[in-house]
Amino acid sequence: MIQIDALPAFSDNYIWLLQDPASRRCAVVDPGDAGPVLEWLAAHPGWQLGDILVTHHHHDHVGGVAALKEASGATVHGPAGERIPVRDRALADGDRLEVLGLAFEVIDVPGHTAGHIAYYHANAERPLLFSGDTLFAGGCGRLFEGTPEQMHHSLSRLAALPEATGVYCAHEYTLSNLRFARAVEPDNAALAARFEAVSALRERGSISLPSRLDEERATNPFLRTDVDAVRQKIDEREGSRERDGSAVFAALRHWKDTF
Repeated sequence: MIQIDALPAFSDNYIWLLQDPASRRCAVVDPGDAGPVLEWLAAHPGWQLGDILVTHHHHDHVGGVAALKEASGATVHGPAGERIPVRDRALADGDRLEVLGLAFEVIDVPGHTAGHIAYYHANAERPLLFSGDTLFAGGCGRLFEGTPEQMHHSLSRLAALPEATGVYCAHEYTLSNLRFARAVEPDNAALAARFEAVSALRERGSISLPSRLDEERATNPFLRTDVDAVRQKIDEREGSRERDGSAVFAALRHWKDTF
């Protein structure tokens, strides 16, 4: 059974650490800093880092890749459309890879960056999604290189995955994202309950991740652009007119950028 833990990095990043106790091999996702991973390996003698998975090129996701590659010889997997340090395997939409016995599918999710990818493991009991900075708990990434249309399409692809999918994003942004979500949907009971639960977690110093995709569908405004209450809120702010899903998304993202 693969165990997944979060290694905190910087002020709010998480490096996801996958561990196979049977083989004593591990893998990491988006190691922006080599330090936390090297410290874990030093504290767990006999373990071998075999794979490094990268979702996009931003420094807080790739800053530790070269040092970890040099220290461990791990295979570096990353998006074909971006410059990833010491990458061994360039990945594109639909590609498949196996890590610690888990089969992952690569999903292109441009928007935050032009070549951003996500890693999805399909499993009836425990599907997993490493979404990087595309889908956050309660929110989504800023649009640094892509368009609203691209990001809306990317999020729609992720939202179509099974509802039990665990969402392993890369930042502890959940509480601030949910504050914005409550401004969008103040009468959403599921959202109010989630905000209280996450507030209690964070007060105890506990991590708010992973979330589940069904939870995101019920409370994340960026996955709810077809919901009447979300559309009505945008109409209140920007005037009533016909908007498709990507236009609603664009208005939400612009609002969130200045929230």
